[in-house]
Amino acid sequence: MTAAVRSSSSPALLDVAEIAISFGGLKALQSFSLALPPGSLSGLIGPNGAGKTTVFNLLTGVYCPDQGAIALDGRRLHGLRPHQITAAGMARTFQNIRLFGELSVLDNVQLACQLRGRPSLTATLLRTASAVARERFIRHRSLELLDVFELRDRADEPAQSLPYGHQRKVEIIRALATEPKVLLLDEPAAGMNSGEKRQLAQTIRRIRDKFQLAILLIEHDMELVMEICEQITVLDHGVTIASGTPAEIQCNPKVIEAYLGVDEE
Repeated sequence: MTAAVRSSSSPALLDVAEIAISFGGLKALQSFSLALPPGSLSGLIGPNGAGKTTVFNLLTGVYCPDQGAIALDGRRLHGLRPHQITAAGMARTFQNIRLFGELSVLDNVQLACQLRGRPSLTATLLRTASAVARERFIRHRSLELLDVFELRDRADEPAQSLPYGHQRKVEIIRALATEPKVLLLDEPAAGMNSGEKRQLAQTIRRIRDKFQLAILLIEHDMELVMEICEQITVLDHGVTIASGTPAEIQCNPKVIEAYLGVDEE
């Protein structure tokens, strides 16, 4: 069962216009455009090497596009560093989990919460009232987020000691702790079993609805993508070959060819 499509009349929260990048003589991404309305849940798919992670790296400032423009909530992001883009309201997870494994689950989340302001070093050393209040707020906020994902009882455990599926959740929680407007999920179902994937689908929907943000996910699990995404963009060799609803993508001949190949006869 595919997700219901939301109105496309909403103005774009994330507006990506004709971005491109080359590495040497290789055109990794060509004239890529995307518009994510507030509260949307969209997918970015394609065969291995299609350019999906390159898109995420361009959106988050890891790479700077050779051409085109990226705007978040009307603010142009060109030239901003990754931490500045995160502060502007775009957070991401990674295909390979990048938690601080030896730190506790709670500390991983609290570190991300500090992006939205922290006391000066002097205030922290002197334990001023404002510094103490800020620390209490960060702890309370972090525990609230862990509650949403039913991980509060694991707050004091080292992040690396959690099962794989729980580590994925912690990475998503850490991204949410930065209070994003747009959340980018890079293969969130990688390494999960079927039961964990079903839970993940519910979690992604709950995140979108509870936090009222736009979500763009890269995912190879087509069943998951078709179940939860309202709009899907398909890349192949750095070129957008299709964009539409799950039903439209499933029967698009270019998409079928990209994934399955074509009989030369």
